[in-house]
Amino acid sequence: MATVVVDVMPKPEILDPQGKAVLGALPRLGFDLVTDVRQGKRFELQVDGEITDAVLAEIEQVAGTLLSNPVIEDFEVHVEKHSVAEVAHEAGRA
Repeated sequence: MATVVVDVMPKPEILDPQGKAVLGALPRLGFDLVTDVRQGKRFELQVDGEITDAVLAEIEQVAGTLLSNPVIEDFEVHVEKHSVAEVAHEAGRA
């Protein structure tokens, strides 16, 4: 089973109040290195079988019609070897 990830982010020209809120909170918590924050969404889709160009094309369609709003968001599709949950578990954080 493979993990295909769709990362969705607000387009650069779209205001991001959640990102700005996080950015404002960081210095109050003692984190001074970050100069900007944009908040988005991450979808991990489990796919049976081989990841082919046809599979990726279908996931691109899913991302463009259901997972994102193409008027205000951009998305990127990529394949990962492990999900975030698997990585966290291996690192002892889950």
